[in-house]
Amino acid sequence: MNSKNISDIELRIVALLKDKKKDAISLIYDHYSPALYGVILRIVNTPENAEEVLQNVLLKVWTNSASYDASKGRLFTWLVNIARNSAIDYTRSAKFKAEKKSNPFDVNVYNNNKAFASEDDLKDSGLEKVINNLDIKYQKIIELVYFKQFTQREIVDELNIPLGTVKSRLRIALRELRTALGGDNIGQLLIILIYFT
Repeated sequence: MNSKNISDIELRIVALLKDKKKDAISLIYDHYSPALYGVILRIVNTPENAEEVLQNVLLKVWTNSASYDASKGRLFTWLVNIARNSAIDYTRSAKFKAEKKSNPFDVNVYNNNKAFASEDDLKDSGLEKVINNLDIKYQKIIELVYFKQFTQREIVDELNIPLGTVKSRLRIALRELRTALGGDNIGQLLIILIYFT
């Protein structure tokens, strides 16, 4: 990994994590919490749940700091993956399922769209801006596959559309992302492709 592509703050945080210094968590919170919160909010739908998950993410980062390997990817990518996986785990919890049953469908959709539109904090990748420029039907496919880990069959049931349409929309969304991201963000595109395929 080329250190020229890594910010000074990221290098500092990595060094602090390696030395098990608590300042690392403060710096992560100061510099990355808006982006992490945005990813989490899109998945769990409510600010209260997102704040709870964010706290758990910071705890996981601290507990698992020794597992971060800079040669495998940037700190930001590692943090986003922890946030995403923690949020998905939270949605599978009994507490979340009970809350979801008490919320009408349109409230969840509104919260999802609101979170989706306000996540410009993912500036490290520019991915959010690119996704927001896609047609809404492609945004929805990406949201279900990437952020909610739906299978193609689950998307068929959720959106009430044929499997062939799901596959076509996914292919088109990936093609548009590839075109929009180009060679400048090829690392981010590879992460997306891994999750979508």
